[in-house]
Amino acid sequence: MTAEFIATVILLLILLDPLGNVPLLISLLRPLEPVRRTQVVLRENAIAALLLIVFVFTGDWLLAVLHLSPSALEISGGLILFLIAVRMVFPAHGHDDDYAAINGEPLIVPIAVPMIAGPAALATVLLTARQGTQLGTLLGAIVVAIVINTVTLLAAERLSRLFGKAGLAAMERLMGLILTTMAVQMLISGIKSAFLVAGPL
Repeated sequence: MTAEFIATVILLLILLDPLGNVPLLISLLRPLEPVRRTQVVLRENAIAALLLIVFVFTGDWLLAVLHLSPSALEISGGLILFLIAVRMVFPAHGHDDDYAAINGEPLIVPIAVPMIAGPAALATVLLTARQGTQLGTLLGAIVVAIVINTVTLLAAERLSRLFGKAGLAAMERLMGLILTTMAVQMLISGIKSAFLVAGPL
């Protein structure tokens, strides 16, 4: 197990934000029977995993079609991660209420997308594939991150009782701080590459 693999898993887990999604998931699946909730969580995570893997294989094609350079992708990815991190550290009230108002059983939206495989996660796997990460390492990291995310969401009710709303919010803010550092590093790397800055920034 390489450091690159572990770092990729950690980054994906922060972006998937399973603990932060626990309250919203409970609200969305409350009308369903317990057995059906489990089936929905498994299905939505499988869909999200498929989307992330598709982006790994279509990344080069998307860049070519959209005429994007790797540096532009890295800078924009860093900006997206930074905005996500700021929202994790300073959450906006009422954001989850829009999804919570959905009636019936959710399919793809909003659990698979954007709750799990959101724009930041999709952009990150695309960018990671472009940065030369070995295909097996990236695919393995996606699978491991999705498995951990699935297990966490399956235990949503228990985690909610264990940590409470305040505890879950505190953990999400901590992950936001870590993600902020990663986003800044990505921005530095992208700007350095785009403008051919010599030496360390």
